[in-house]
Amino acid sequence: MGDEYLRLFVEETALYNRIVLGNLLPNGLWVQLPHYLQTWLRNYIAGTFIYLASGFLWCLYIYYLKRNVYVAKVCFLTKLLRLSSIYDVQDLADSIPSRKAMLLQIYVAMKAMPWYCILPTLSEYMVENGWTKCFSRISDIGWIGYLVYLIIYLTLVEFGIYWMHRELHDIKFLYKHLHATHHIYNKQNTLSPFAGLAFHPLDGILQALPHAIALFIVPAHFTTHIGLLFLEAIWTANIHDCIHANLWPVMGAGYHTIHHTTYRHNYGHYTIWMDWMLGTLRDPSDDAWGKLM
Repeated sequence: MGDEYLRLFVEETALYNRIVLGNLLPNGLWVQLPHYLQTWLRNYIAGTFIYLASGFLWCLYIYYLKRNVYVAKVCFLTKLLRLSSIYDVQDLADSIPSRKAMLLQIYVAMKAMPWYCILPTLSEYMVENGWTKCFSRISDIGWIGYLVYLIIYLTLVEFGIYWMHRELHDIKFLYKHLHATHHIYNKQNTLSPFAGLAFHPLDGILQALPHAIALFIVPAHFTTHIGLLFLEAIWTANIHDCIHANLWPVMGAGYHTIHHTTYRHNYGHYTIWMDWMLGTLRDPSDDAWGKLM
């Protein structure tokens, strides 16, 4: 890539920095910082806002405003899963996580957030220096090319996150020292949208790493890549709310709740395809009803 084209990436990240930092902080606090530190600070502020806002709004909606709609169904599913030996009898005490549990999840996530933001900052630095296959404008390849590359990108990310997540379970050292931090939330009444980013910092980075690695393999739209990284905060909030939407082939919360209770199933990220192909899929509806029949 020529210097003129690479400048487009720098200008784009500088624009995002101005939008976030310029509207939230006095200029004296950030304008003099090196470009990469501005980018990290923007990622930190944006990531924190998305995590807290999505978590609070989703908890408010499902646990309070629509409690009778969602929690009643969750309680019923819990009874079915209890009968299928997935849950212990004590798990029926309450289907809604306590405030203490949610505050602990927020605490763990916020301790890790500064470290999480290193990965998107590093990926933007690599893009700006022309080390990846990223492109700046969709017009450079057209909408058909954009969609084809996006599908390939998402497929690589799905493959990478599945195996990264699975190895964090299978390699005992990694599980004990990294992933176990997230799996203390192993019952329905301890899981909440705030658990989505409650990881050991290195664990969270490793599971997001396939997003960055894919940039070296397939051409990816720069803005789309950034957007997908921040979408992780919203997606992980959604799959930790224990509400089983059963929208095939999406790896919804029902599947991920089983992952938190069995530890050996449903490692996938956006979809169930990798688990289906590799024999680690466990369907919440089939499992619950099958045990009852």
